Amino acid sequence: MKLSDFDFELPEDLIATRPMNPRSAAKLLFAEGDVFHDKTVEDLIDLFQAGDRLVLNNTRVIPARLNGVRKRHGVQGGSGEAKIEVTLLDPDADGYWSALIKPLRKVALSEIITLSDQFYAELYEKRDGQAKLRFNLTGDAFDAALEEAGAMPLPPYIASKRAADEQDKEDYQTVFAKHRGSVAAPTASLHFDEGLLDALTAKGVDITYVTLHVGAGTFLPVKVDDVTTHKMHKERGEVTPEAAAEILATKSAGGRVIPVGTTALRLVETAARDTGQIAPWKGATDIFIYPGFEFHVADALMTNFHLPKSTLIMLVSAFIGAERTKMLYTHAVSRRYRFFSYGDASLLIP
Repeated sequence: MKLSDFDFELPEDLIATRPMNPRSAAKLLFAEGDVFHDKTVEDLIDLFQAGDRLVLNNTRVIPARLNGVRKRHGVQGGSGEAKIEVTLLDPDADGYWSALIKPLRKVALSEIITLSDQFYAELYEKRDGQAKLRFNLTGDAFDAALEEAGAMPLPPYIASKRAADEQDKEDYQTVFAKHRGSVAAPTASLHFDEGLLDALTAKGVDITYVTLHVGAGTFLPVKVDDVTTHKMHKERGEVTPEAAAEILATKSAGGRVIPVGTTALRLVETAARDTGQIAPWKGATDIFIYPGFEFHVADALMTNFHLPKSTLIMLVSAFIGAERTKMLYTHAVSRRYRFFSYGDASLLIP
């Protein structure tokens, strides 16, 4: 299974840099068997059935991108200032944050990066191209300072076209976001607004919330030619006993379980790995889903359109088949669907 098997030509102008407004006005490519239907997200009201269960990821994206200054006193020929960009990745149990720093070489151990008047970080460690930071604030004070100083960590393919702004703090967050911890959004869920959720509930569609904190590793390229040797990043998540029971009840009643987004799918399939049946689960998952994977929970999948050669298009290929995925993406490009995080959606039935 070669990396080139998951490549395709994507016109640059199909990469969305802003979402549709309203959210549910985005296009939806409905793939049922070998037939593709061009719909909109609003049509989910007709495509879902009473007794179906949507599984939504209620993680909350933090404004993880920070711009600061490293000041070094007593430097000959200048002030010793350097502009530093910090992207937070993950906190540890001791309150330190792993982070990406650009340029990392310009910050020495124990030096201070000033982020605002009352907010700064000390470089505690460098390892494998990443940094470990210790902030001067913790708890609610840290959260408030981060909200004030930080910007949304837009994916590289958007950030290269424009800087994040205040609108992204609303756009790059689901309407049901609850548990802080992601540095990337569960983007298929961005299409749901309160009106659509209410309409689906009124029709008899059930909703279960799970939590997977999406890491920056979701954007890491696959660098090996034999994709089966690729090592996935780890992401923290939880399927509560209540969520597991709801999903099991839907399965038992013959309803469809439909994860919204690859993050929700990866989490529920992780929670079903040991026994083939979903169970409560909490921890860090590095599950890698590529063709040949046996699915135990998902009966359908709603997801956006993904990067060529990415682990996410490999997941889609595992779910509906590699040839069908190629047909799906050819159709999407020809009909000018919008791609990636702020782009359009697909509803896939194996």
